[in-house]
Amino acid sequence: MSLCAECFTRATTRDTTSTCSRSQAGGACDCGDSNVMRESGFCRRHQIKSSSNIPCVPKDLLMMSEFVLPRFIFCLIQYLREGYNEPAADVPSEKDLSKVLQLLEPQISFLEDLTKMGGAMRSVLTQVLTNQQNYKDLTSGLGENTCAKKSHEKYLIALKSSGLTYPEDKLVYGIQEPSAGTSTLAVQGFAGATGTLGQLDSSDEEDQDGSQGLGKRKRVKLSSSTKDQSIMDVLKHKSFLEELLFWTIKYEFPQKMVTFLLNMLPDQEYKVAFTKTFVQHYAFIMKTLKKSHESDTMSNRIVHISVQLFSNEELARQVTEECQLLDIMVTVLLYMMESCLIKSELQDEENSLHVVVNCGEALLKNNTYWPLVSDFINILSHQSVAKKFLEDHGLLVTWMNFVSFFQGMNLNKRELNEHVEFESQTYYAAFAAELEACAQPMWGLLSHCKVRETQEYTRNVVRYCLEALQDWFDAINFVDEPAPNQVTFHLPLHRYYAMFLSKAVKCQELDLDSVLPDQEMLMKLMIHPLQIQASLAEIHSNMWVRNGLQIKGQAMTYVQSHFCNSMIDPDIYLLQVCASRLDPDYFISSVFERFKVVDLLTMASQHQNTVLDAEHERSMLEGALTFLVILLSLRLHLGMSDDEILRAEMVAQLCMNDRTHSSLLDLIPENPNPKSGIIPGSYSFESVLSAVADFKAPVFEPGGSMQQGMYTPKAEVWDQEFDPVMVILRTVYRRDVQSAMDRYTAFLKQNGKFPGNPWPPYKKRTPLHPSYKGLMRLLHCKTLHIVLFTLLYKILMDHQNLSEHVLCMVLYLIELGLENSADEESDEEASVCGPERCHDSWFPGSNLVANMRHFINYVRVRVPETAPEVKRDSPASTSSDSLGSLQNSGTAQVFSLVAERRKKFQEIINRSSNEANQVVRPKTSSKWSAPGSAPQLTTAILEIKESILSLLIKLHHKLSGKQNSYYPPWLDDIEILIQPEIPKYSHGDGITAVERILLKAALQSRMNKRIIEEICRKVTPPVPPRKVTAAEKKTLDKEERRQKARERQQKLLAEFASRQKSFMETAMDVDSPENDIPMEITTAEPQVSEAVYDCVICGQSGPSSEDRPTGLVVLLQASSVLGQCRDNTEPKKLPITEEEQIYPWDTCAAVHDVRLSLLQRYFKDSSCLLAVSIGWEGGVYVQTCGHTLHIDCHKSYMESLRNDQVLQGFSVDKGEFTCPLCRQFANSVLPCYPGSNMENNLWHRPSNKSLQDLIKEVEELQGRPGAFPSETNLSKEMESVMKDIKNTTQKKYRDYSKTPGSPDNDFLFMYSVARTNLELELIHRGGNLCSGGASTAGKRSCLNQLFHVLALHMRLYSIDSEFNPWRKLTQLEEMNSQLGNEEQQPEVPILYHDVTSLLLIQILMMPQPLRKDHFTCIVKVLFALLYTQALAALSVKCNEEDRSAWKHTGALKKNTCDAEKSYKVLLSFVISELSKGKLYHEEGAQECAMVSPIAWSSESMEKYLQDFCLPFLRITSLLQHHLFGEDLPSCQEEEEFSVLSSCLGLLPTFYQTEHPFISASCLDWPVPAFDIIAQWCSEINSFTERHAEQGKALLIQESRWKLPHLLQLPENYNTIFQYYHRKTCSVCTKVPKDPAVCLVCGTFVCLKGLCCKQQSYCECVLHSQNCGAGTGIFLLVNASVIIIIRGHRFCLWGSVYLDAHGEEDRDLRRGKPLYICKERYKVLEQQWISHTFDHINKRWGPHYNGL
Repeated sequence: MSLCAECFTRATTRDTTSTCSRSQAGGACDCGDSNVMRESGFCRRHQIKSSSNIPCVPKDLLMMSEFVLPRFIFCLIQYLREGYNEPAADVPSEKDLSKVLQLLEPQISFLEDLTKMGGAMRSVLTQVLTNQQNYKDLTSGLGENTCAKKSHEKYLIALKSSGLTYPEDKLVYGIQEPSAGTSTLAVQGFAGATGTLGQLDSSDEEDQDGSQGLGKRKRVKLSSSTKDQSIMDVLKHKSFLEELLFWTIKYEFPQKMVTFLLNMLPDQEYKVAFTKTFVQHYAFIMKTLKKSHESDTMSNRIVHISVQLFSNEELARQVTEECQLLDIMVTVLLYMMESCLIKSELQDEENSLHVVVNCGEALLKNNTYWPLVSDFINILSHQSVAKKFLEDHGLLVTWMNFVSFFQGMNLNKRELNEHVEFESQTYYAAFAAELEACAQPMWGLLSHCKVRETQEYTRNVVRYCLEALQDWFDAINFVDEPAPNQVTFHLPLHRYYAMFLSKAVKCQELDLDSVLPDQEMLMKLMIHPLQIQASLAEIHSNMWVRNGLQIKGQAMTYVQSHFCNSMIDPDIYLLQVCASRLDPDYFISSVFERFKVVDLLTMASQHQNTVLDAEHERSMLEGALTFLVILLSLRLHLGMSDDEILRAEMVAQLCMNDRTHSSLLDLIPENPNPKSGIIPGSYSFESVLSAVADFKAPVFEPGGSMQQGMYTPKAEVWDQEFDPVMVILRTVYRRDVQSAMDRYTAFLKQNGKFPGNPWPPYKKRTPLHPSYKGLMRLLHCKTLHIVLFTLLYKILMDHQNLSEHVLCMVLYLIELGLENSADEESDEEASVCGPERCHDSWFPGSNLVANMRHFINYVRVRVPETAPEVKRDSPASTSSDSLGSLQNSGTAQVFSLVAERRKKFQEIINRSSNEANQVVRPKTSSKWSAPGSAPQLTTAILEIKESILSLLIKLHHKLSGKQNSYYPPWLDDIEILIQPEIPKYSHGDGITAVERILLKAALQSRMNKRIIEEICRKVTPPVPPRKVTAAEKKTLDKEERRQKARERQQKLLAEFASRQKSFMETAMDVDSPENDIPMEITTAEPQVSEAVYDCVICGQSGPSSEDRPTGLVVLLQASSVLGQCRDNTEPKKLPITEEEQIYPWDTCAAVHDVRLSLLQRYFKDSSCLLAVSIGWEGGVYVQTCGHTLHIDCHKSYMESLRNDQVLQGFSVDKGEFTCPLCRQFANSVLPCYPGSNMENNLWHRPSNKSLQDLIKEVEELQGRPGAFPSETNLSKEMESVMKDIKNTTQKKYRDYSKTPGSPDNDFLFMYSVARTNLELELIHRGGNLCSGGASTAGKRSCLNQLFHVLALHMRLYSIDSEFNPWRKLTQLEEMNSQLGNEEQQPEVPILYHDVTSLLLIQILMMPQPLRKDHFTCIVKVLFALLYTQALAALSVKCNEEDRSAWKHTGALKKNTCDAEKSYKVLLSFVISELSKGKLYHEEGAQECAMVSPIAWSSESMEKYLQDFCLPFLRITSLLQHHLFGEDLPSCQEEEEFSVLSSCLGLLPTFYQTEHPFISASCLDWPVPAFDIIAQWCSEINSFTERHAEQGKALLIQESRWKLPHLLQLPENYNTIFQYYHRKTCSVCTKVPKDPAVCLVCGTFVCLKGLCCKQQSYCECVLHSQNCGAGTGIFLLVNASVIIIIRGHRFCLWGSVYLDAHGEEDRDLRRGKPLYICKERYKVLEQQWISHTFDHINKRWGPHYNGL
């Protein structure tokens, strides 16, 4: 069902869990069609109103259209005729076709618009399109009009070239024109065609291949049921609609035409006519599709039409009855496949008559057949149509013919010598073809065979299936031996047969024997599926390794979840059916023969295997036993209900690994036919899932991978339901079996259920369906018992090539046999019957329970002459081995299992027919005679004297490593036998398994119990009795030594792991700024005279010197994170309606921009550039991983990277590299300034100089010109890193001067880099310094080194001492100097300066390293200025009344002793000074906006002043921490101000005790406070004379920025999707193909949109540069994924929207409702703020500006 977006959103009722996935290729909306959906689901517009409300359209209103439209459509058809030129190769050049279509676009669009006018216009169009008279009059091409004639001729040529005939050309084909019938049929729209199966014209071009002969053979078979030649070759058009569809097909389904034809479908009359026309053209569609170059696009469009037509059951039934739809479809499919048949090489290469499809052909490789098969599956989903199909014998025969084309396709031949040169990938095509063309129609048919009444259908299918199989066996000349070293995985006929059998027994209560063939056919049937099972084992044993990887691919695909229930499951079921009906000895020996391990099953320690290399024997034996276990344990088709199957499948998948909900849905095999019943995601799926699994919500580590919600098995599932057999059956990769066992072991250890290494647990099975009881005879046949006995003996004697797995499977089979013993042995004595009945001296009967206790004394074996057994004397009375003779006499002749199987086979064949004899005999002798090169075999007789029971007991001793370890439990507690509590499910290892088996054996028979007790009484030492020889002692010592070595190794590994862990903790923590990470630089010992650095490349340690400098590995990146700070803690919301918009004028960057431009309007440019900081947008952030390297080592490292071509993800030419030690991304090296730590300590000592002396010293030091040091390596590096820093950001972010290239620009840029890094570190610490301590960011900071580089460069620019702000801060000037030249612009008043910028300028202008007391002096001076600014801002904020009140109260206290440290006095003085100017005048509307409405108390004023000063104190404290290495104290938020000020030395120590803290107490005025304040205020007054408004705005600085945030996203993803996927782009005003939204600012952009490209940059890349200075975070609306752009690279980050099961839905493929995952979004935001995208995300690639 398809709906347009409007109808979907307008639907009145909608299930909240409904999933909607977007169609990639359009379609027609089904809303309003009650055949497709229930009326309750219609949208409001389509809900049917009562007919009385709908007025009738006046007839004369439509007359015009009725007159014009026929001519209009004819005109369109003439254009189409004219435009079509038939090229030579019958492939129209696509350019010509698209040109014609472009010309016709307006006409077709016009028709499309007409269809949207509603029902009235559609019915007129229907009349015009289907009216035959109109068509005849206009198009016959008769009459004078030459143009019309010409166009008619072109039409006829086009028909002919398509391999079609116009019925008038009847003489060509020699058919009689049907006279009377035609007209009536034509009215039905089925022109001239009345046949069901067309005779396929063998002169057609498809037959010109080498296999012409066999093509004919098949075709002859087909044409036997044909009536006349119609389906494939005759087309007669009788209406516009028919010819219009003809041209639509000829032009390969242009999208516009398809849309027009589909838009007409709401008209019921049209729908029927169109469907019939479509069916009539079906064969032509197939022919065009086969020749098309664009078959993919064409396929999609065909299916878009056909799915609308054939999904409607009523319509499908009507067309089936009236137009032979089924016949047409099957014939067309058959004809299509016949074009690519080749001779089958299976079995008898020379004489084979079977043909199969060639999987290398484009038809199969490109899935060209898909639309036709899809239609067929679609119509078979309707019961009425499927019923017709199943009743029609002719159709079933044809269909089985079709299926047999796939039987045995893609044959693999094992390469024995050379590795195959070219690995063909045809197997993809083969598996897809079998699944789609054979299995899916089969599931469709099966879904209608669910009840008893449908028995007849099953009988039909089974009958024709068996006939087809018999034909196939004849065609390939198959008798009883498959050809060696060949395998095909494709046996669709076998699988059809198996699945219909299963259905017959399970649902239709059919007697199984009534649908089974004779024994001989069953023998043939089992061979090929068994061959596949053996080949699987061979492939996993690497015997097919020379065939390349593709053979492994086939073995995996065969069991993979989408294929298994159409492939391996039916195969195993068929083998189970054969096993239940054939002689068990024959079946068992066949299995071991197919797996090539017959020769291995001998008592002798050495043997000769003629068909298998020794290295493969073990895995093949394991394969054979595992196969038997699966065959006997699996109940999928033998009695399990659907829910039980679902549960078993789910448990198996969950046991292998934890799974996400969607991967579980994908891994559980579902019926490939969607209408079959069990739909994943259905109620039963969810309820079973909640019963067996627990949901594990996603966990988030900041640097970890994005985890998804997982389901993990419940404890009781491990405890009671874990089924290793099911796991082995369903694993695609063998490692998954091990993974399941490891998880099982971990569970048992954790719960204390079993401490050691457990074996796969034994699980009781669902009871067998009565029809299959015979399967259990396999467990009670002598052949199997001989094999089990032999294997137990070999394991006990430590023969080679046996493994624990073999033992495990042997015990499993014995246990299965005991569980399923036929009858309790009541007459135990009678069972040991007379010797005349048991011709075999191995075992007396076939019951395992009895055979277990039977002692075997001597065995004759054939061994190579070299074997040790040959030397022994042979006793007279002998018994034979599984390879031993069947007589009890001492004859030397030895028959193998193979011979025994032959004998059985012979008997069966003789019973049924005599002629088979002649064929069988010669084959056997030649096939199995040993090669002449083999060493001579000789007969030896072994003394065994064991029974299965005695072997088991000895095995117990061997496994436990103790003699006499087994003691029968019932001797102590007789209750065990009376009330045995054998659990359904048993954990444990081999020892527990042996104990369980012995207990079960004793329970089932008194004799067994007695014999077990006897054996235990004998206290036998393990077999054979031996002394510990010197050699063995040696091996024991060796074992001990090995054990010790192993322990030593464990110890070393543990130590290494702990070291590695500690390294990881110190070096790799790139993302969580909470953990402390020590680093060499800052934690150097004080007694070391110089800082020592380790170079991570050459490994040498030493100081950084002028000649050989060391550098820190750093990443420089431009950042606009600071600019995104707002003064609001609530993040902005992403707009999801037109009304919501985000305006960026309240961001930190915007506010600073406005401030700078305002200053530049009124003041001198050079002065403005010292009054602010830049870098809020596009600032350069420097971060390091903390590792150092020699700069010369780094250069050679970069050289080596340049020569290494394998690099991806970063560009060496741009200087990018990864740290050689921790692999963190970096792009520069920051030189470490040579300097000793001791020197540092000297600078730290406090001096007792007065503030005035220090001020003078500072001025003096700043005045010294900073000569650039001599040309050393260090200075060169300093210069190059400065260049790198400048090049990191764009020019627009560092050039703010009015005069481009002015040195003031560089000066501003350099100190702003320091500011950016300090501000960002503050943000990383959470915006305040309350947590104190040196956080990660601090310890890994490179600010110290950065300061050296910046200071060195800044001192090259000396500020003219006239303009140095330091003098304005610390000296009173004479008044006359204030009156400068009026013409030039004045300097920025000191109160408008940004104090933090001043601090950085002052410090960077000083020679490095800086002394602590100079630093404190600068801070004190600047704090006085900052405090004055705070007071001025406060005075502007309050109203006139408050001002006058404060002015008055402060003035009274002016003369007290601590007046300079009282904010009230200072505030009143500031107010009185500023009142002299015009600052407070012009109170009006604007004034009110700034005045805060609250009444100011002394507490709120104190808080305002502290908040105003805090940002400066924080930055200064951070700076002090980096420059002098002092730790930051931690504190409560309310005491942050006092703690930081005392830490900075602003607060005298005795002040700290006073409780109500007053910020003014930190003041230390360099000159009398009132004088300097008066001087500063007068500068403001002179400015406000002219510009009072601006003067006020500049005084109020907003310094309380909150932390930056990404936009807040809505809870439900659908909200975003609905708004943005239809939104038009503001640049190109189109709806983008890939819309994206910036999560930083909310801008809507076109991803990869060429429409919005500017100077070769696509819009996303451009936006990332403008919004984030090169970093962009975009949400891709159509994919729900977040994409990160960083400079020239990009990566997919993942999704922050997850479904109810905690999973992403990338590209919205699953259509589940998605909800925001707040934890993920937090991680994204954290990575953005901490600039760690480069380090955490690993999959980066270049975007070439194309995003």
